Amino acid sequence: MASILDEYEDSLHRSVSVPQSRASVGIPHSGYVNARLEKETPIFNKQRIDFAPPEKINSLVVSSNQLCMSLGKDTLLRIDLGKPDEPNQVELGRKDEAKVYKMFLDHTGSHLLIALNTSECLYLNRSVQKVRALSRWKGHLVESVGWNKFLGSETNTGPILVGTSQGQIYEAEISVSEGSLFSTNPDQYFRQVYTLEEESGPAPVCCLEIERGIEGKFFIIATTRKRLFQFVGKVPEGTEQQGFSSIFAVHADHLPSFREFPANLGFSEIAFYTPKLRSNPRSFAWMMGNGVLYGNLDYSRPDSILSDERVWVYPPDIDITVNKPISIVLTQFHFLLLLPDRVKAVCTLNGQVVFQDLFLEKFGLLTRMIKDPTVQQIWIHTEKVVFRYHVQRESRDVWKMYMNMNKFDLAKEYCKDRPECLDIVLAKEAEHCFQNKRYLDSAKCYALTQNYFEEIALKFIEAKQEEALMEFLIKKLSNLKPSEKTQTTLLTTWLTELYLNWLGVLQGDPSQRNLYLDTREKFRTFLSSPKNKDCLFNNRASIYELLASHGDTEHMVYFAVIMQDYERVVAHHCQHDEYDEALNVLSRHRDEKLFYKFSPVLIQHIPKKVVDAWISMGSRLDARNLIPALVNYSQSASTQQINEAIRYMEFCVYQLEETQQAIHNYLLSLYALCRPDSLLSYLEQAGTNPNRIHYDLKYALRLCAEHGHHRACVHIYKVMELYEEAVDLALQVDVDLAKSCADLPEDDEELRKKLWLKIARHVVQEEKDVKKAMACLSSCALLKIEDVLPFFPDFVTIDHFKEAICNSLEDYNKHIEELKREMEEATQSAKRIREDIQEMRNKYGSVEPQEKCAACDFPLLNRPFYLFLCGHMFHYDCLLQAVFPNLPAYKQAKLEDLQKKLAATSQPSKSHHRPKDADTVSLGKGQQSREQIKADIDDIVAAECVYCGELMIRSIDKPFIDPQKYEEEMQSWL
Repeated sequence: MASILDEYEDSLHRSVSVPQSRASVGIPHSGYVNARLEKETPIFNKQRIDFAPPEKINSLVVSSNQLCMSLGKDTLLRIDLGKPDEPNQVELGRKDEAKVYKMFLDHTGSHLLIALNTSECLYLNRSVQKVRALSRWKGHLVESVGWNKFLGSETNTGPILVGTSQGQIYEAEISVSEGSLFSTNPDQYFRQVYTLEEESGPAPVCCLEIERGIEGKFFIIATTRKRLFQFVGKVPEGTEQQGFSSIFAVHADHLPSFREFPANLGFSEIAFYTPKLRSNPRSFAWMMGNGVLYGNLDYSRPDSILSDERVWVYPPDIDITVNKPISIVLTQFHFLLLLPDRVKAVCTLNGQVVFQDLFLEKFGLLTRMIKDPTVQQIWIHTEKVVFRYHVQRESRDVWKMYMNMNKFDLAKEYCKDRPECLDIVLAKEAEHCFQNKRYLDSAKCYALTQNYFEEIALKFIEAKQEEALMEFLIKKLSNLKPSEKTQTTLLTTWLTELYLNWLGVLQGDPSQRNLYLDTREKFRTFLSSPKNKDCLFNNRASIYELLASHGDTEHMVYFAVIMQDYERVVAHHCQHDEYDEALNVLSRHRDEKLFYKFSPVLIQHIPKKVVDAWISMGSRLDARNLIPALVNYSQSASTQQINEAIRYMEFCVYQLEETQQAIHNYLLSLYALCRPDSLLSYLEQAGTNPNRIHYDLKYALRLCAEHGHHRACVHIYKVMELYEEAVDLALQVDVDLAKSCADLPEDDEELRKKLWLKIARHVVQEEKDVKKAMACLSSCALLKIEDVLPFFPDFVTIDHFKEAICNSLEDYNKHIEELKREMEEATQSAKRIREDIQEMRNKYGSVEPQEKCAACDFPLLNRPFYLFLCGHMFHYDCLLQAVFPNLPAYKQAKLEDLQKKLAATSQPSKSHHRPKDADTVSLGKGQQSREQIKADIDDIVAAECVYCGELMIRSIDKPFIDPQKYEEEMQSWL
């Protein structure tokens, strides 16, 4: 184990080595470079708005990117922050000394309420320019407004709640008429629904918030200077427009649930954090005398929406008697407190001040801080200046706080995109789990860190936590890259060793049976994992050695199956006499090479099943490669077992139609050895054509001769056309068999006669049966009595073959008479032929003067010509030109020779006088007459009509244009 650890450490160090150029930066144990390339931007980034108000700023509200600002006594400035260069100024139109006390802007930025210090209230809609007084609201100093985020629209607020300085909560609704600028009464109604009290009596309603939870349940939060009230209830379905009176009516006789704190700022303020637009707030922060009450909002709770509450006291430098906080704003992880000269940001996770921004005196005292919930921007103003804060990457350091609080899941969530921070969290979590003896969880975390592998491994080894070590190695292995082959090999081998050790320990303890089975399943899952397959395959020899050293044959077989090393699996079964299992493996995976290798062993023990398996493989097996197994088996087995070999060979021959000579020869040898009855039928079925016989004739002849199968030998002799040997051997078996052999050479009468004479000699000399000898004469027409007489002994009387002699004489007489008849017929035929010749000489045909040559289409009578019986007529030279190219070469030569002789006889004689019969007389000894030469030429040239005879039929496949003259002909047509 130590050596494996050392090797892995070396390979790991090699794989994560750092170039020298980076050494100055420094690499901690986590393996990440801990250096900042540039100064990080603050979370709260302040920006001064380039705006110089003509009068002092009394109040400022922002919502949905709509900013409303009260300037001086009578001016209202509205700015769409999407179009900051187009401000809109509205005059309140007040002639008295009334001043703006507070302003309230709804979540859509459409409805603006302006509370005056004279207990009056004005209303301004975003779509209009004129401010309207709300007459029903007169006489009430408005401290807070709870907007309806669920029913409100740009022209109608829906039912809203209004808190006054006297502790009353009113329900009201404001609507803008679409037909005219305003309806006569924009405030539809204004009715009291509840009064908030403290121990001294009614107290100002500092804040109001309306939220809706699940199943239509509404939560209303109202605060005074020291108390936080909750009203919970359902509004009947379909009556939402009727307001929240039913919720407050429930608490008419008793106080609702509330939180109370003793200290008092003289006012209080509550802030909410909403993570997404149009979603419910997730957390709250209530600024009151004792500090800030912070918690989450749980809408699933039945009676209270507040959960996980805790009070963060004010920082030590805040004295509520001297510089008490003015406003509060809540972000995801911080709440910001506005003091007269500074802003403090406190982390909601640990209560620590993480940010402080001091404002210069020239800007004046800070008046109010407010957050736009839609764009998450924070606005602060004095009487002269407006500032805006952008919140950037607020969660950047949250992971540290969660980590220090041991909330590792949350810490990992907030640094999942920062691997260097995630590594620190994982290392801290791993160490925490290890200290608390949660070793498996520790191993899982350590495997994800970049800490040195050997340190972690030794840590688990020293703690004697092999199971945790295995978990660590498994996780580490799963995180390796495919290119890290060395590390993968080492981890795989080490894990195999650990699994085998652990299984060995558990197997010997019966009480740990369930754990053993579970570990075994994990080990098998590890071996069969697709990710580890290549590594295990490349190092299977080492794995086999480990398995063998532990004596774990069960997993050796399992591993061999996974590696598809079926040869090892089959060999294992054969070594343990598990022949059926071995055959099952072969049949399941159908590997031909394994069949060839293990068949000699298997067929010795389960021959029938092995042959069945061979047959099921069909043509995939080459039967020639199985013959050695069958030969060894047949030499040591009984006749009954040899039948299995014959069964497979017959399947190959008759079903697969194998033509390999070795297969047929082996089947022939099995037949000769054990089934002589099937031998002859096999030979006869193979036929007598040597070209279609697949066994070796000479081998078959020797085999049959050795085993005394004479009939089979006779058949083979017949196939080999050794008829004399076939007859000689057949005479030793059966005369009828010999007779069937004697008639086989049909085209060789001399041989047939010789074979029949052998049979006759055998019958006469060996069997001494004269009647059977005479029967031979009647069976073969080639034998005569005189042929067999020399075979009889001298003392045989003529009475035995008198009849045969008489029959022979009669046959001779018949033959003589037949010859006479044939001679007479030949004489008559010759006479008729002479008459036909004479008749042909006297035949003639008439030719009209206008007749033309069929070849050249010129007048026929101008030159010598031929007339055929078919009616075609040709000039002599035209017919010669048409016939000559189609004559055989020897006839062309003969024709040229005759033409030369004819030309020689046509030359004039040197004498002045020529005999009258010059054409008919002989030109000399051995020379032909002129008429004879012409007749010979006519026989060649005019033997048949060139158009109607065989010459035309033979020329049907000849091209019209001679191939040698094709190009010339082509050019002539161009």
